[in-house]
Amino acid sequence: MGYRRRPYFILSGMLGVVSMLFISLHSKLQLVFAILALTAGNLAGAVADVTVDACVAQNSISHPSRAADMQSLCTLSYSFGGLLGFSISGVFIHLIGPKGVFGLLTLPAALISLVGILLSEPQVSNFAYNEVNQKFHDAAKSMWTTLKGPDVWRPCLYMYISTTVSLNINEGLFYWYTDSKEGPSFSKEAVGYIFSMGAIGSFLGALLYQNVLKNRSLRDMLFWTQLLFGLAGMLDLMLVQRMNLRFGIPDYLFIVIGEAVSQMIYRLKWMPLLVLCSKLCPSGIEGTFFALLMSIGNLGDLSSSWGGGLLLHVLNVTRIKFEDLWLAILIRNILRVSPLCLLFLVPKGDPNAFMLSTKDEAETSEPDNIELASLIHSVDDKF
Repeated sequence: MGYRRRPYFILSGMLGVVSMLFISLHSKLQLVFAILALTAGNLAGAVADVTVDACVAQNSISHPSRAADMQSLCTLSYSFGGLLGFSISGVFIHLIGPKGVFGLLTLPAALISLVGILLSEPQVSNFAYNEVNQKFHDAAKSMWTTLKGPDVWRPCLYMYISTTVSLNINEGLFYWYTDSKEGPSFSKEAVGYIFSMGAIGSFLGALLYQNVLKNRSLRDMLFWTQLLFGLAGMLDLMLVQRMNLRFGIPDYLFIVIGEAVSQMIYRLKWMPLLVLCSKLCPSGIEGTFFALLMSIGNLGDLSSSWGGGLLLHVLNVTRIKFEDLWLAILIRNILRVSPLCLLFLVPKGDPNAFMLSTKDEAETSEPDNIELASLIHSVDDKF
């Protein structure tokens, strides 16, 4: 007897609690152990996130008309959590210090375990270990077959490229924000509040998509959001050039507006891709395949950070040198609109109406559930 998803929530929450306590209770923690503890904490959050993605992807396929609604709900929850975290992080760091904050982070991890305890799902029985290898092989084969289809690899390629070319130069902007000579000389707490305004923008973007834009054509949505995303980056250029002061707009207000607008547009750009990704998942491995698609986006974020760091290095933008920061912003903004020439890679119509075509669908009416996440918990998961 066993469960499909409850153990993942419980174990990931326990891992998060242990890792955060380990950091908070050691006064002189070596770098290697600190990195391992932080990696374990991120792993705990990632496992819980993938488990939620599995539920959303599976329900998006079984209830296609609700796919956009479920993604909107997830995004709203994510934005609300980000708003809360950014708003109180600076305050708690000031009051109880970094180690106290790590100790406080055991509470969210414990809540993840609580979700697993309270989650209601049927038990599965008759587990046979000799079928694990076969199910793993079937899952890998199904994933590879799906990835080779043009309906899948083309949107994945667009998602990776559009994320990568939006170079992440936030490190240079952060040092400029806190610089007392050339920048506005904000405190770290003030920067945290600025990022919380970005969470509000993301929240508004999810609401706007849910109530107004969720049935629009995917290509039209990506065209306008990609274009506006590049134009929104010009607000950073105006700020670094101090043009806002010429119009009598204070730095803090201008940065807050720019952060909120940029995050709202980014969320509007990302939401239809999330809905499409949930429809690209083949039956039986929804959660595993959705996690794979999201890892492509994460790889794009990583490539964006590497590219942004390289650009700042080439332009000699450091903690105290900002002469060419404006050029880095301009290059980033130009690259942000470059994916417009790749829109042919994504489907034309409504992402909610997209259905993945597979050759195997006609051969079997009741495919076995071969989801990797449940390989060690089920044998015959037929629904």
